[in-house]
Amino acid sequence: MSAGPGWIEAAFLGLIQGLTEFLPVSSSAHLRIIGPLLPSGVDPGAAFTAITQIGTEAAVLLYFRHDIWRMAKAWAQSVVSPQWRSDPDARMGWLILVGTLPIALLGLLFKDAIESSLRNLYITAAMLVGFALVLAYADRAGAKQRTLDQLSWRDGILFGFAQAMALIPGVSRSGGTITAGLLMGYTREAAARYSFLLAIPAVLASGAYQLVRTWGQPSAVAPGPTALATLVAFVVGYGVIVVFLRLVSSRGYMPFVLYRIALGAAVIVLLSAGVLTPL
Repeated sequence: MSAGPGWIEAAFLGLIQGLTEFLPVSSSAHLRIIGPLLPSGVDPGAAFTAITQIGTEAAVLLYFRHDIWRMAKAWAQSVVSPQWRSDPDARMGWLILVGTLPIALLGLLFKDAIESSLRNLYITAAMLVGFALVLAYADRAGAKQRTLDQLSWRDGILFGFAQAMALIPGVSRSGGTITAGLLMGYTREAAARYSFLLAIPAVLASGAYQLVRTWGQPSAVAPGPTALATLVAFVVGYGVIVVFLRLVSSRGYMPFVLYRIALGAAVIVLLSAGVLTPL
């Protein structure tokens, strides 16, 4: 029986996951920071984070269901029929698969570090602040002219490596891909939409892997509360997608930049005061 977060705390962590997964503020960093501050005082762990992300990705599947179905059909046809390989939807499907390779390979290669040393809160704080500055520069300097129909193979691979940086809590999956997109000249909306779509294979695979690996084993959060957190993350995440995509094209990312810097500074203060421990 897990001595970790119970139903109420797990639901709260699911709320945090849903609120932060699609914003460039790092959901994994929030779960890593907030978990030890709850009454149970337990870091929910990388497995809990990966499993609850299934909820937020289910929200992506629901919101983009028509786009995903169209891309999936075109991609499947392109596998057996060469004339379909020039279809924009088929091409997008291939680009998403290619862009998933970096995070899949690096995730397997550095699995032990991701679940242990890279969860050091000093690293998390540094990533929050450091990538806030990169995001600020990208939002200011990016041309913001290119759309997703201009996505090249080179750009797809660069997006993939940017997503892989989110293996370190504090970077942010959406933040990394959005920043890369802005630096490559894509519009804010195009970069955000592609970050959502690109995350689907990696997040679902990671969540399924952790679910199978931890099934029946003691974990930081019990199965029932983890399932509740995943459900809460799905509901809240869907609402965040709707609101975020409406706002992103007309407003910059500076509020998120300032928030990241403030959160990183707060983590350093809490570590210095002994309220939080690095690991």
